Amino acid sequence: MNIRTRGARLAVTAVAAGAAVVVATAPATASAPRFLKPGELPPHPTSPWYAGPVTAGQPDPLPICVGEALPSVSVHRAYWTELDTNALQVTVVERDARRAKEFAALLRKDLASCARKLMRQYPELTAEKKYYGRLKAEEGAHVYGIHTETSWGASDIALFSVGRDGRTVTVVKWSQMGAFRDAPVADFKATTVRAVNKLY
Repeated sequence: MNIRTRGARLAVTAVAAGAAVVVATAPATASAPRFLKPGELPPHPTSPWYAGPVTAGQPDPLPICVGEALPSVSVHRAYWTELDTNALQVTVVERDARRAKEFAALLRKDLASCARKLMRQYPELTAEKKYYGRLKAEEGAHVYGIHTETSWGASDIALFSVGRDGRTVTVVKWSQMGAFRDAPVADFKATTVRAVNKLY
């Protein structure tokens, strides 16, 4: 989701950055969570999806809504198309299932309050949230939509999901220019189920 000003992007524009800056590549181990393949993302009508490497650490820039909660032990992968559509998956392995459940709840709380927080931080911005429900995937996943519009008419839509498998939490984000009507909710739900069910 691009959140633009007249000559510069706001700090929260991170959610729609193209290829993420790669800081360090995560080591491949048998116990490491698996990430989505480009072809598992919601189909784009005119472009294939591309993916960067699985990378250790927080995404740079941080995504809106959930970025502040992501710990340094996060692992992420960025995805993009040839047009203004981007995606991100971030996975965190906690010490135990209880801590993972609490972390997933924190992320859901951040998403539930994100629209209000954005409007407080950026007076020129109007934001709205939708909750699309809980999905059956391992210990469960939840899907949200965030739409933003600036006072000069820039409109962006993002879908987020938070899912958990045991002590592992994964966040998937999809974003592009547009409104709620442009969001591929059904396809994104299918992507979320794949992401959570294939973590291990």
